[in-house]
Amino acid sequence: MGPEHLDQVLALAELTRPGPFGPRTIELGEYFGLFDGERLMAMAGERSFAETLREVSGVCTHPDFQGRGLAKRLMLKLITRQLARGETPFLHVMSANTGALGLYQRMGFRTHRESVVRVIARA
Repeated sequence: MGPEHLDQVLALAELTRPGPFGPRTIELGEYFGLFDGERLMAMAGERSFAETLREVSGVCTHPDFQGRGLAKRLMLKLITRQLARGETPFLHVMSANTGALGLYQRMGFRTHRESVVRVIARA
């Protein structure tokens, strides 16, 4: 996805709260979306990396389209590309996000480390 999708990307991120996501996040890696006509149904991308580790990021599906395997489809695209480049996919998930956590576990991801996260925003 590119700058022409930014309004839809930010609206979906605001609605679904996939984690820290700002106006320039999609510039940090490749982001892909699935659309119903002009409407963004789901998205996922890659953000940070360290050596051969590459983050799967911003995975979210609009509530109207959940349960159709869209997030999984996008993640498989990213993971396939990462593995082909010799990278190891990783991701972050909030422990309270049980739906996402279940999907990630079914896809073979395992908990490596738990961290305390504080999100600080300007009042």
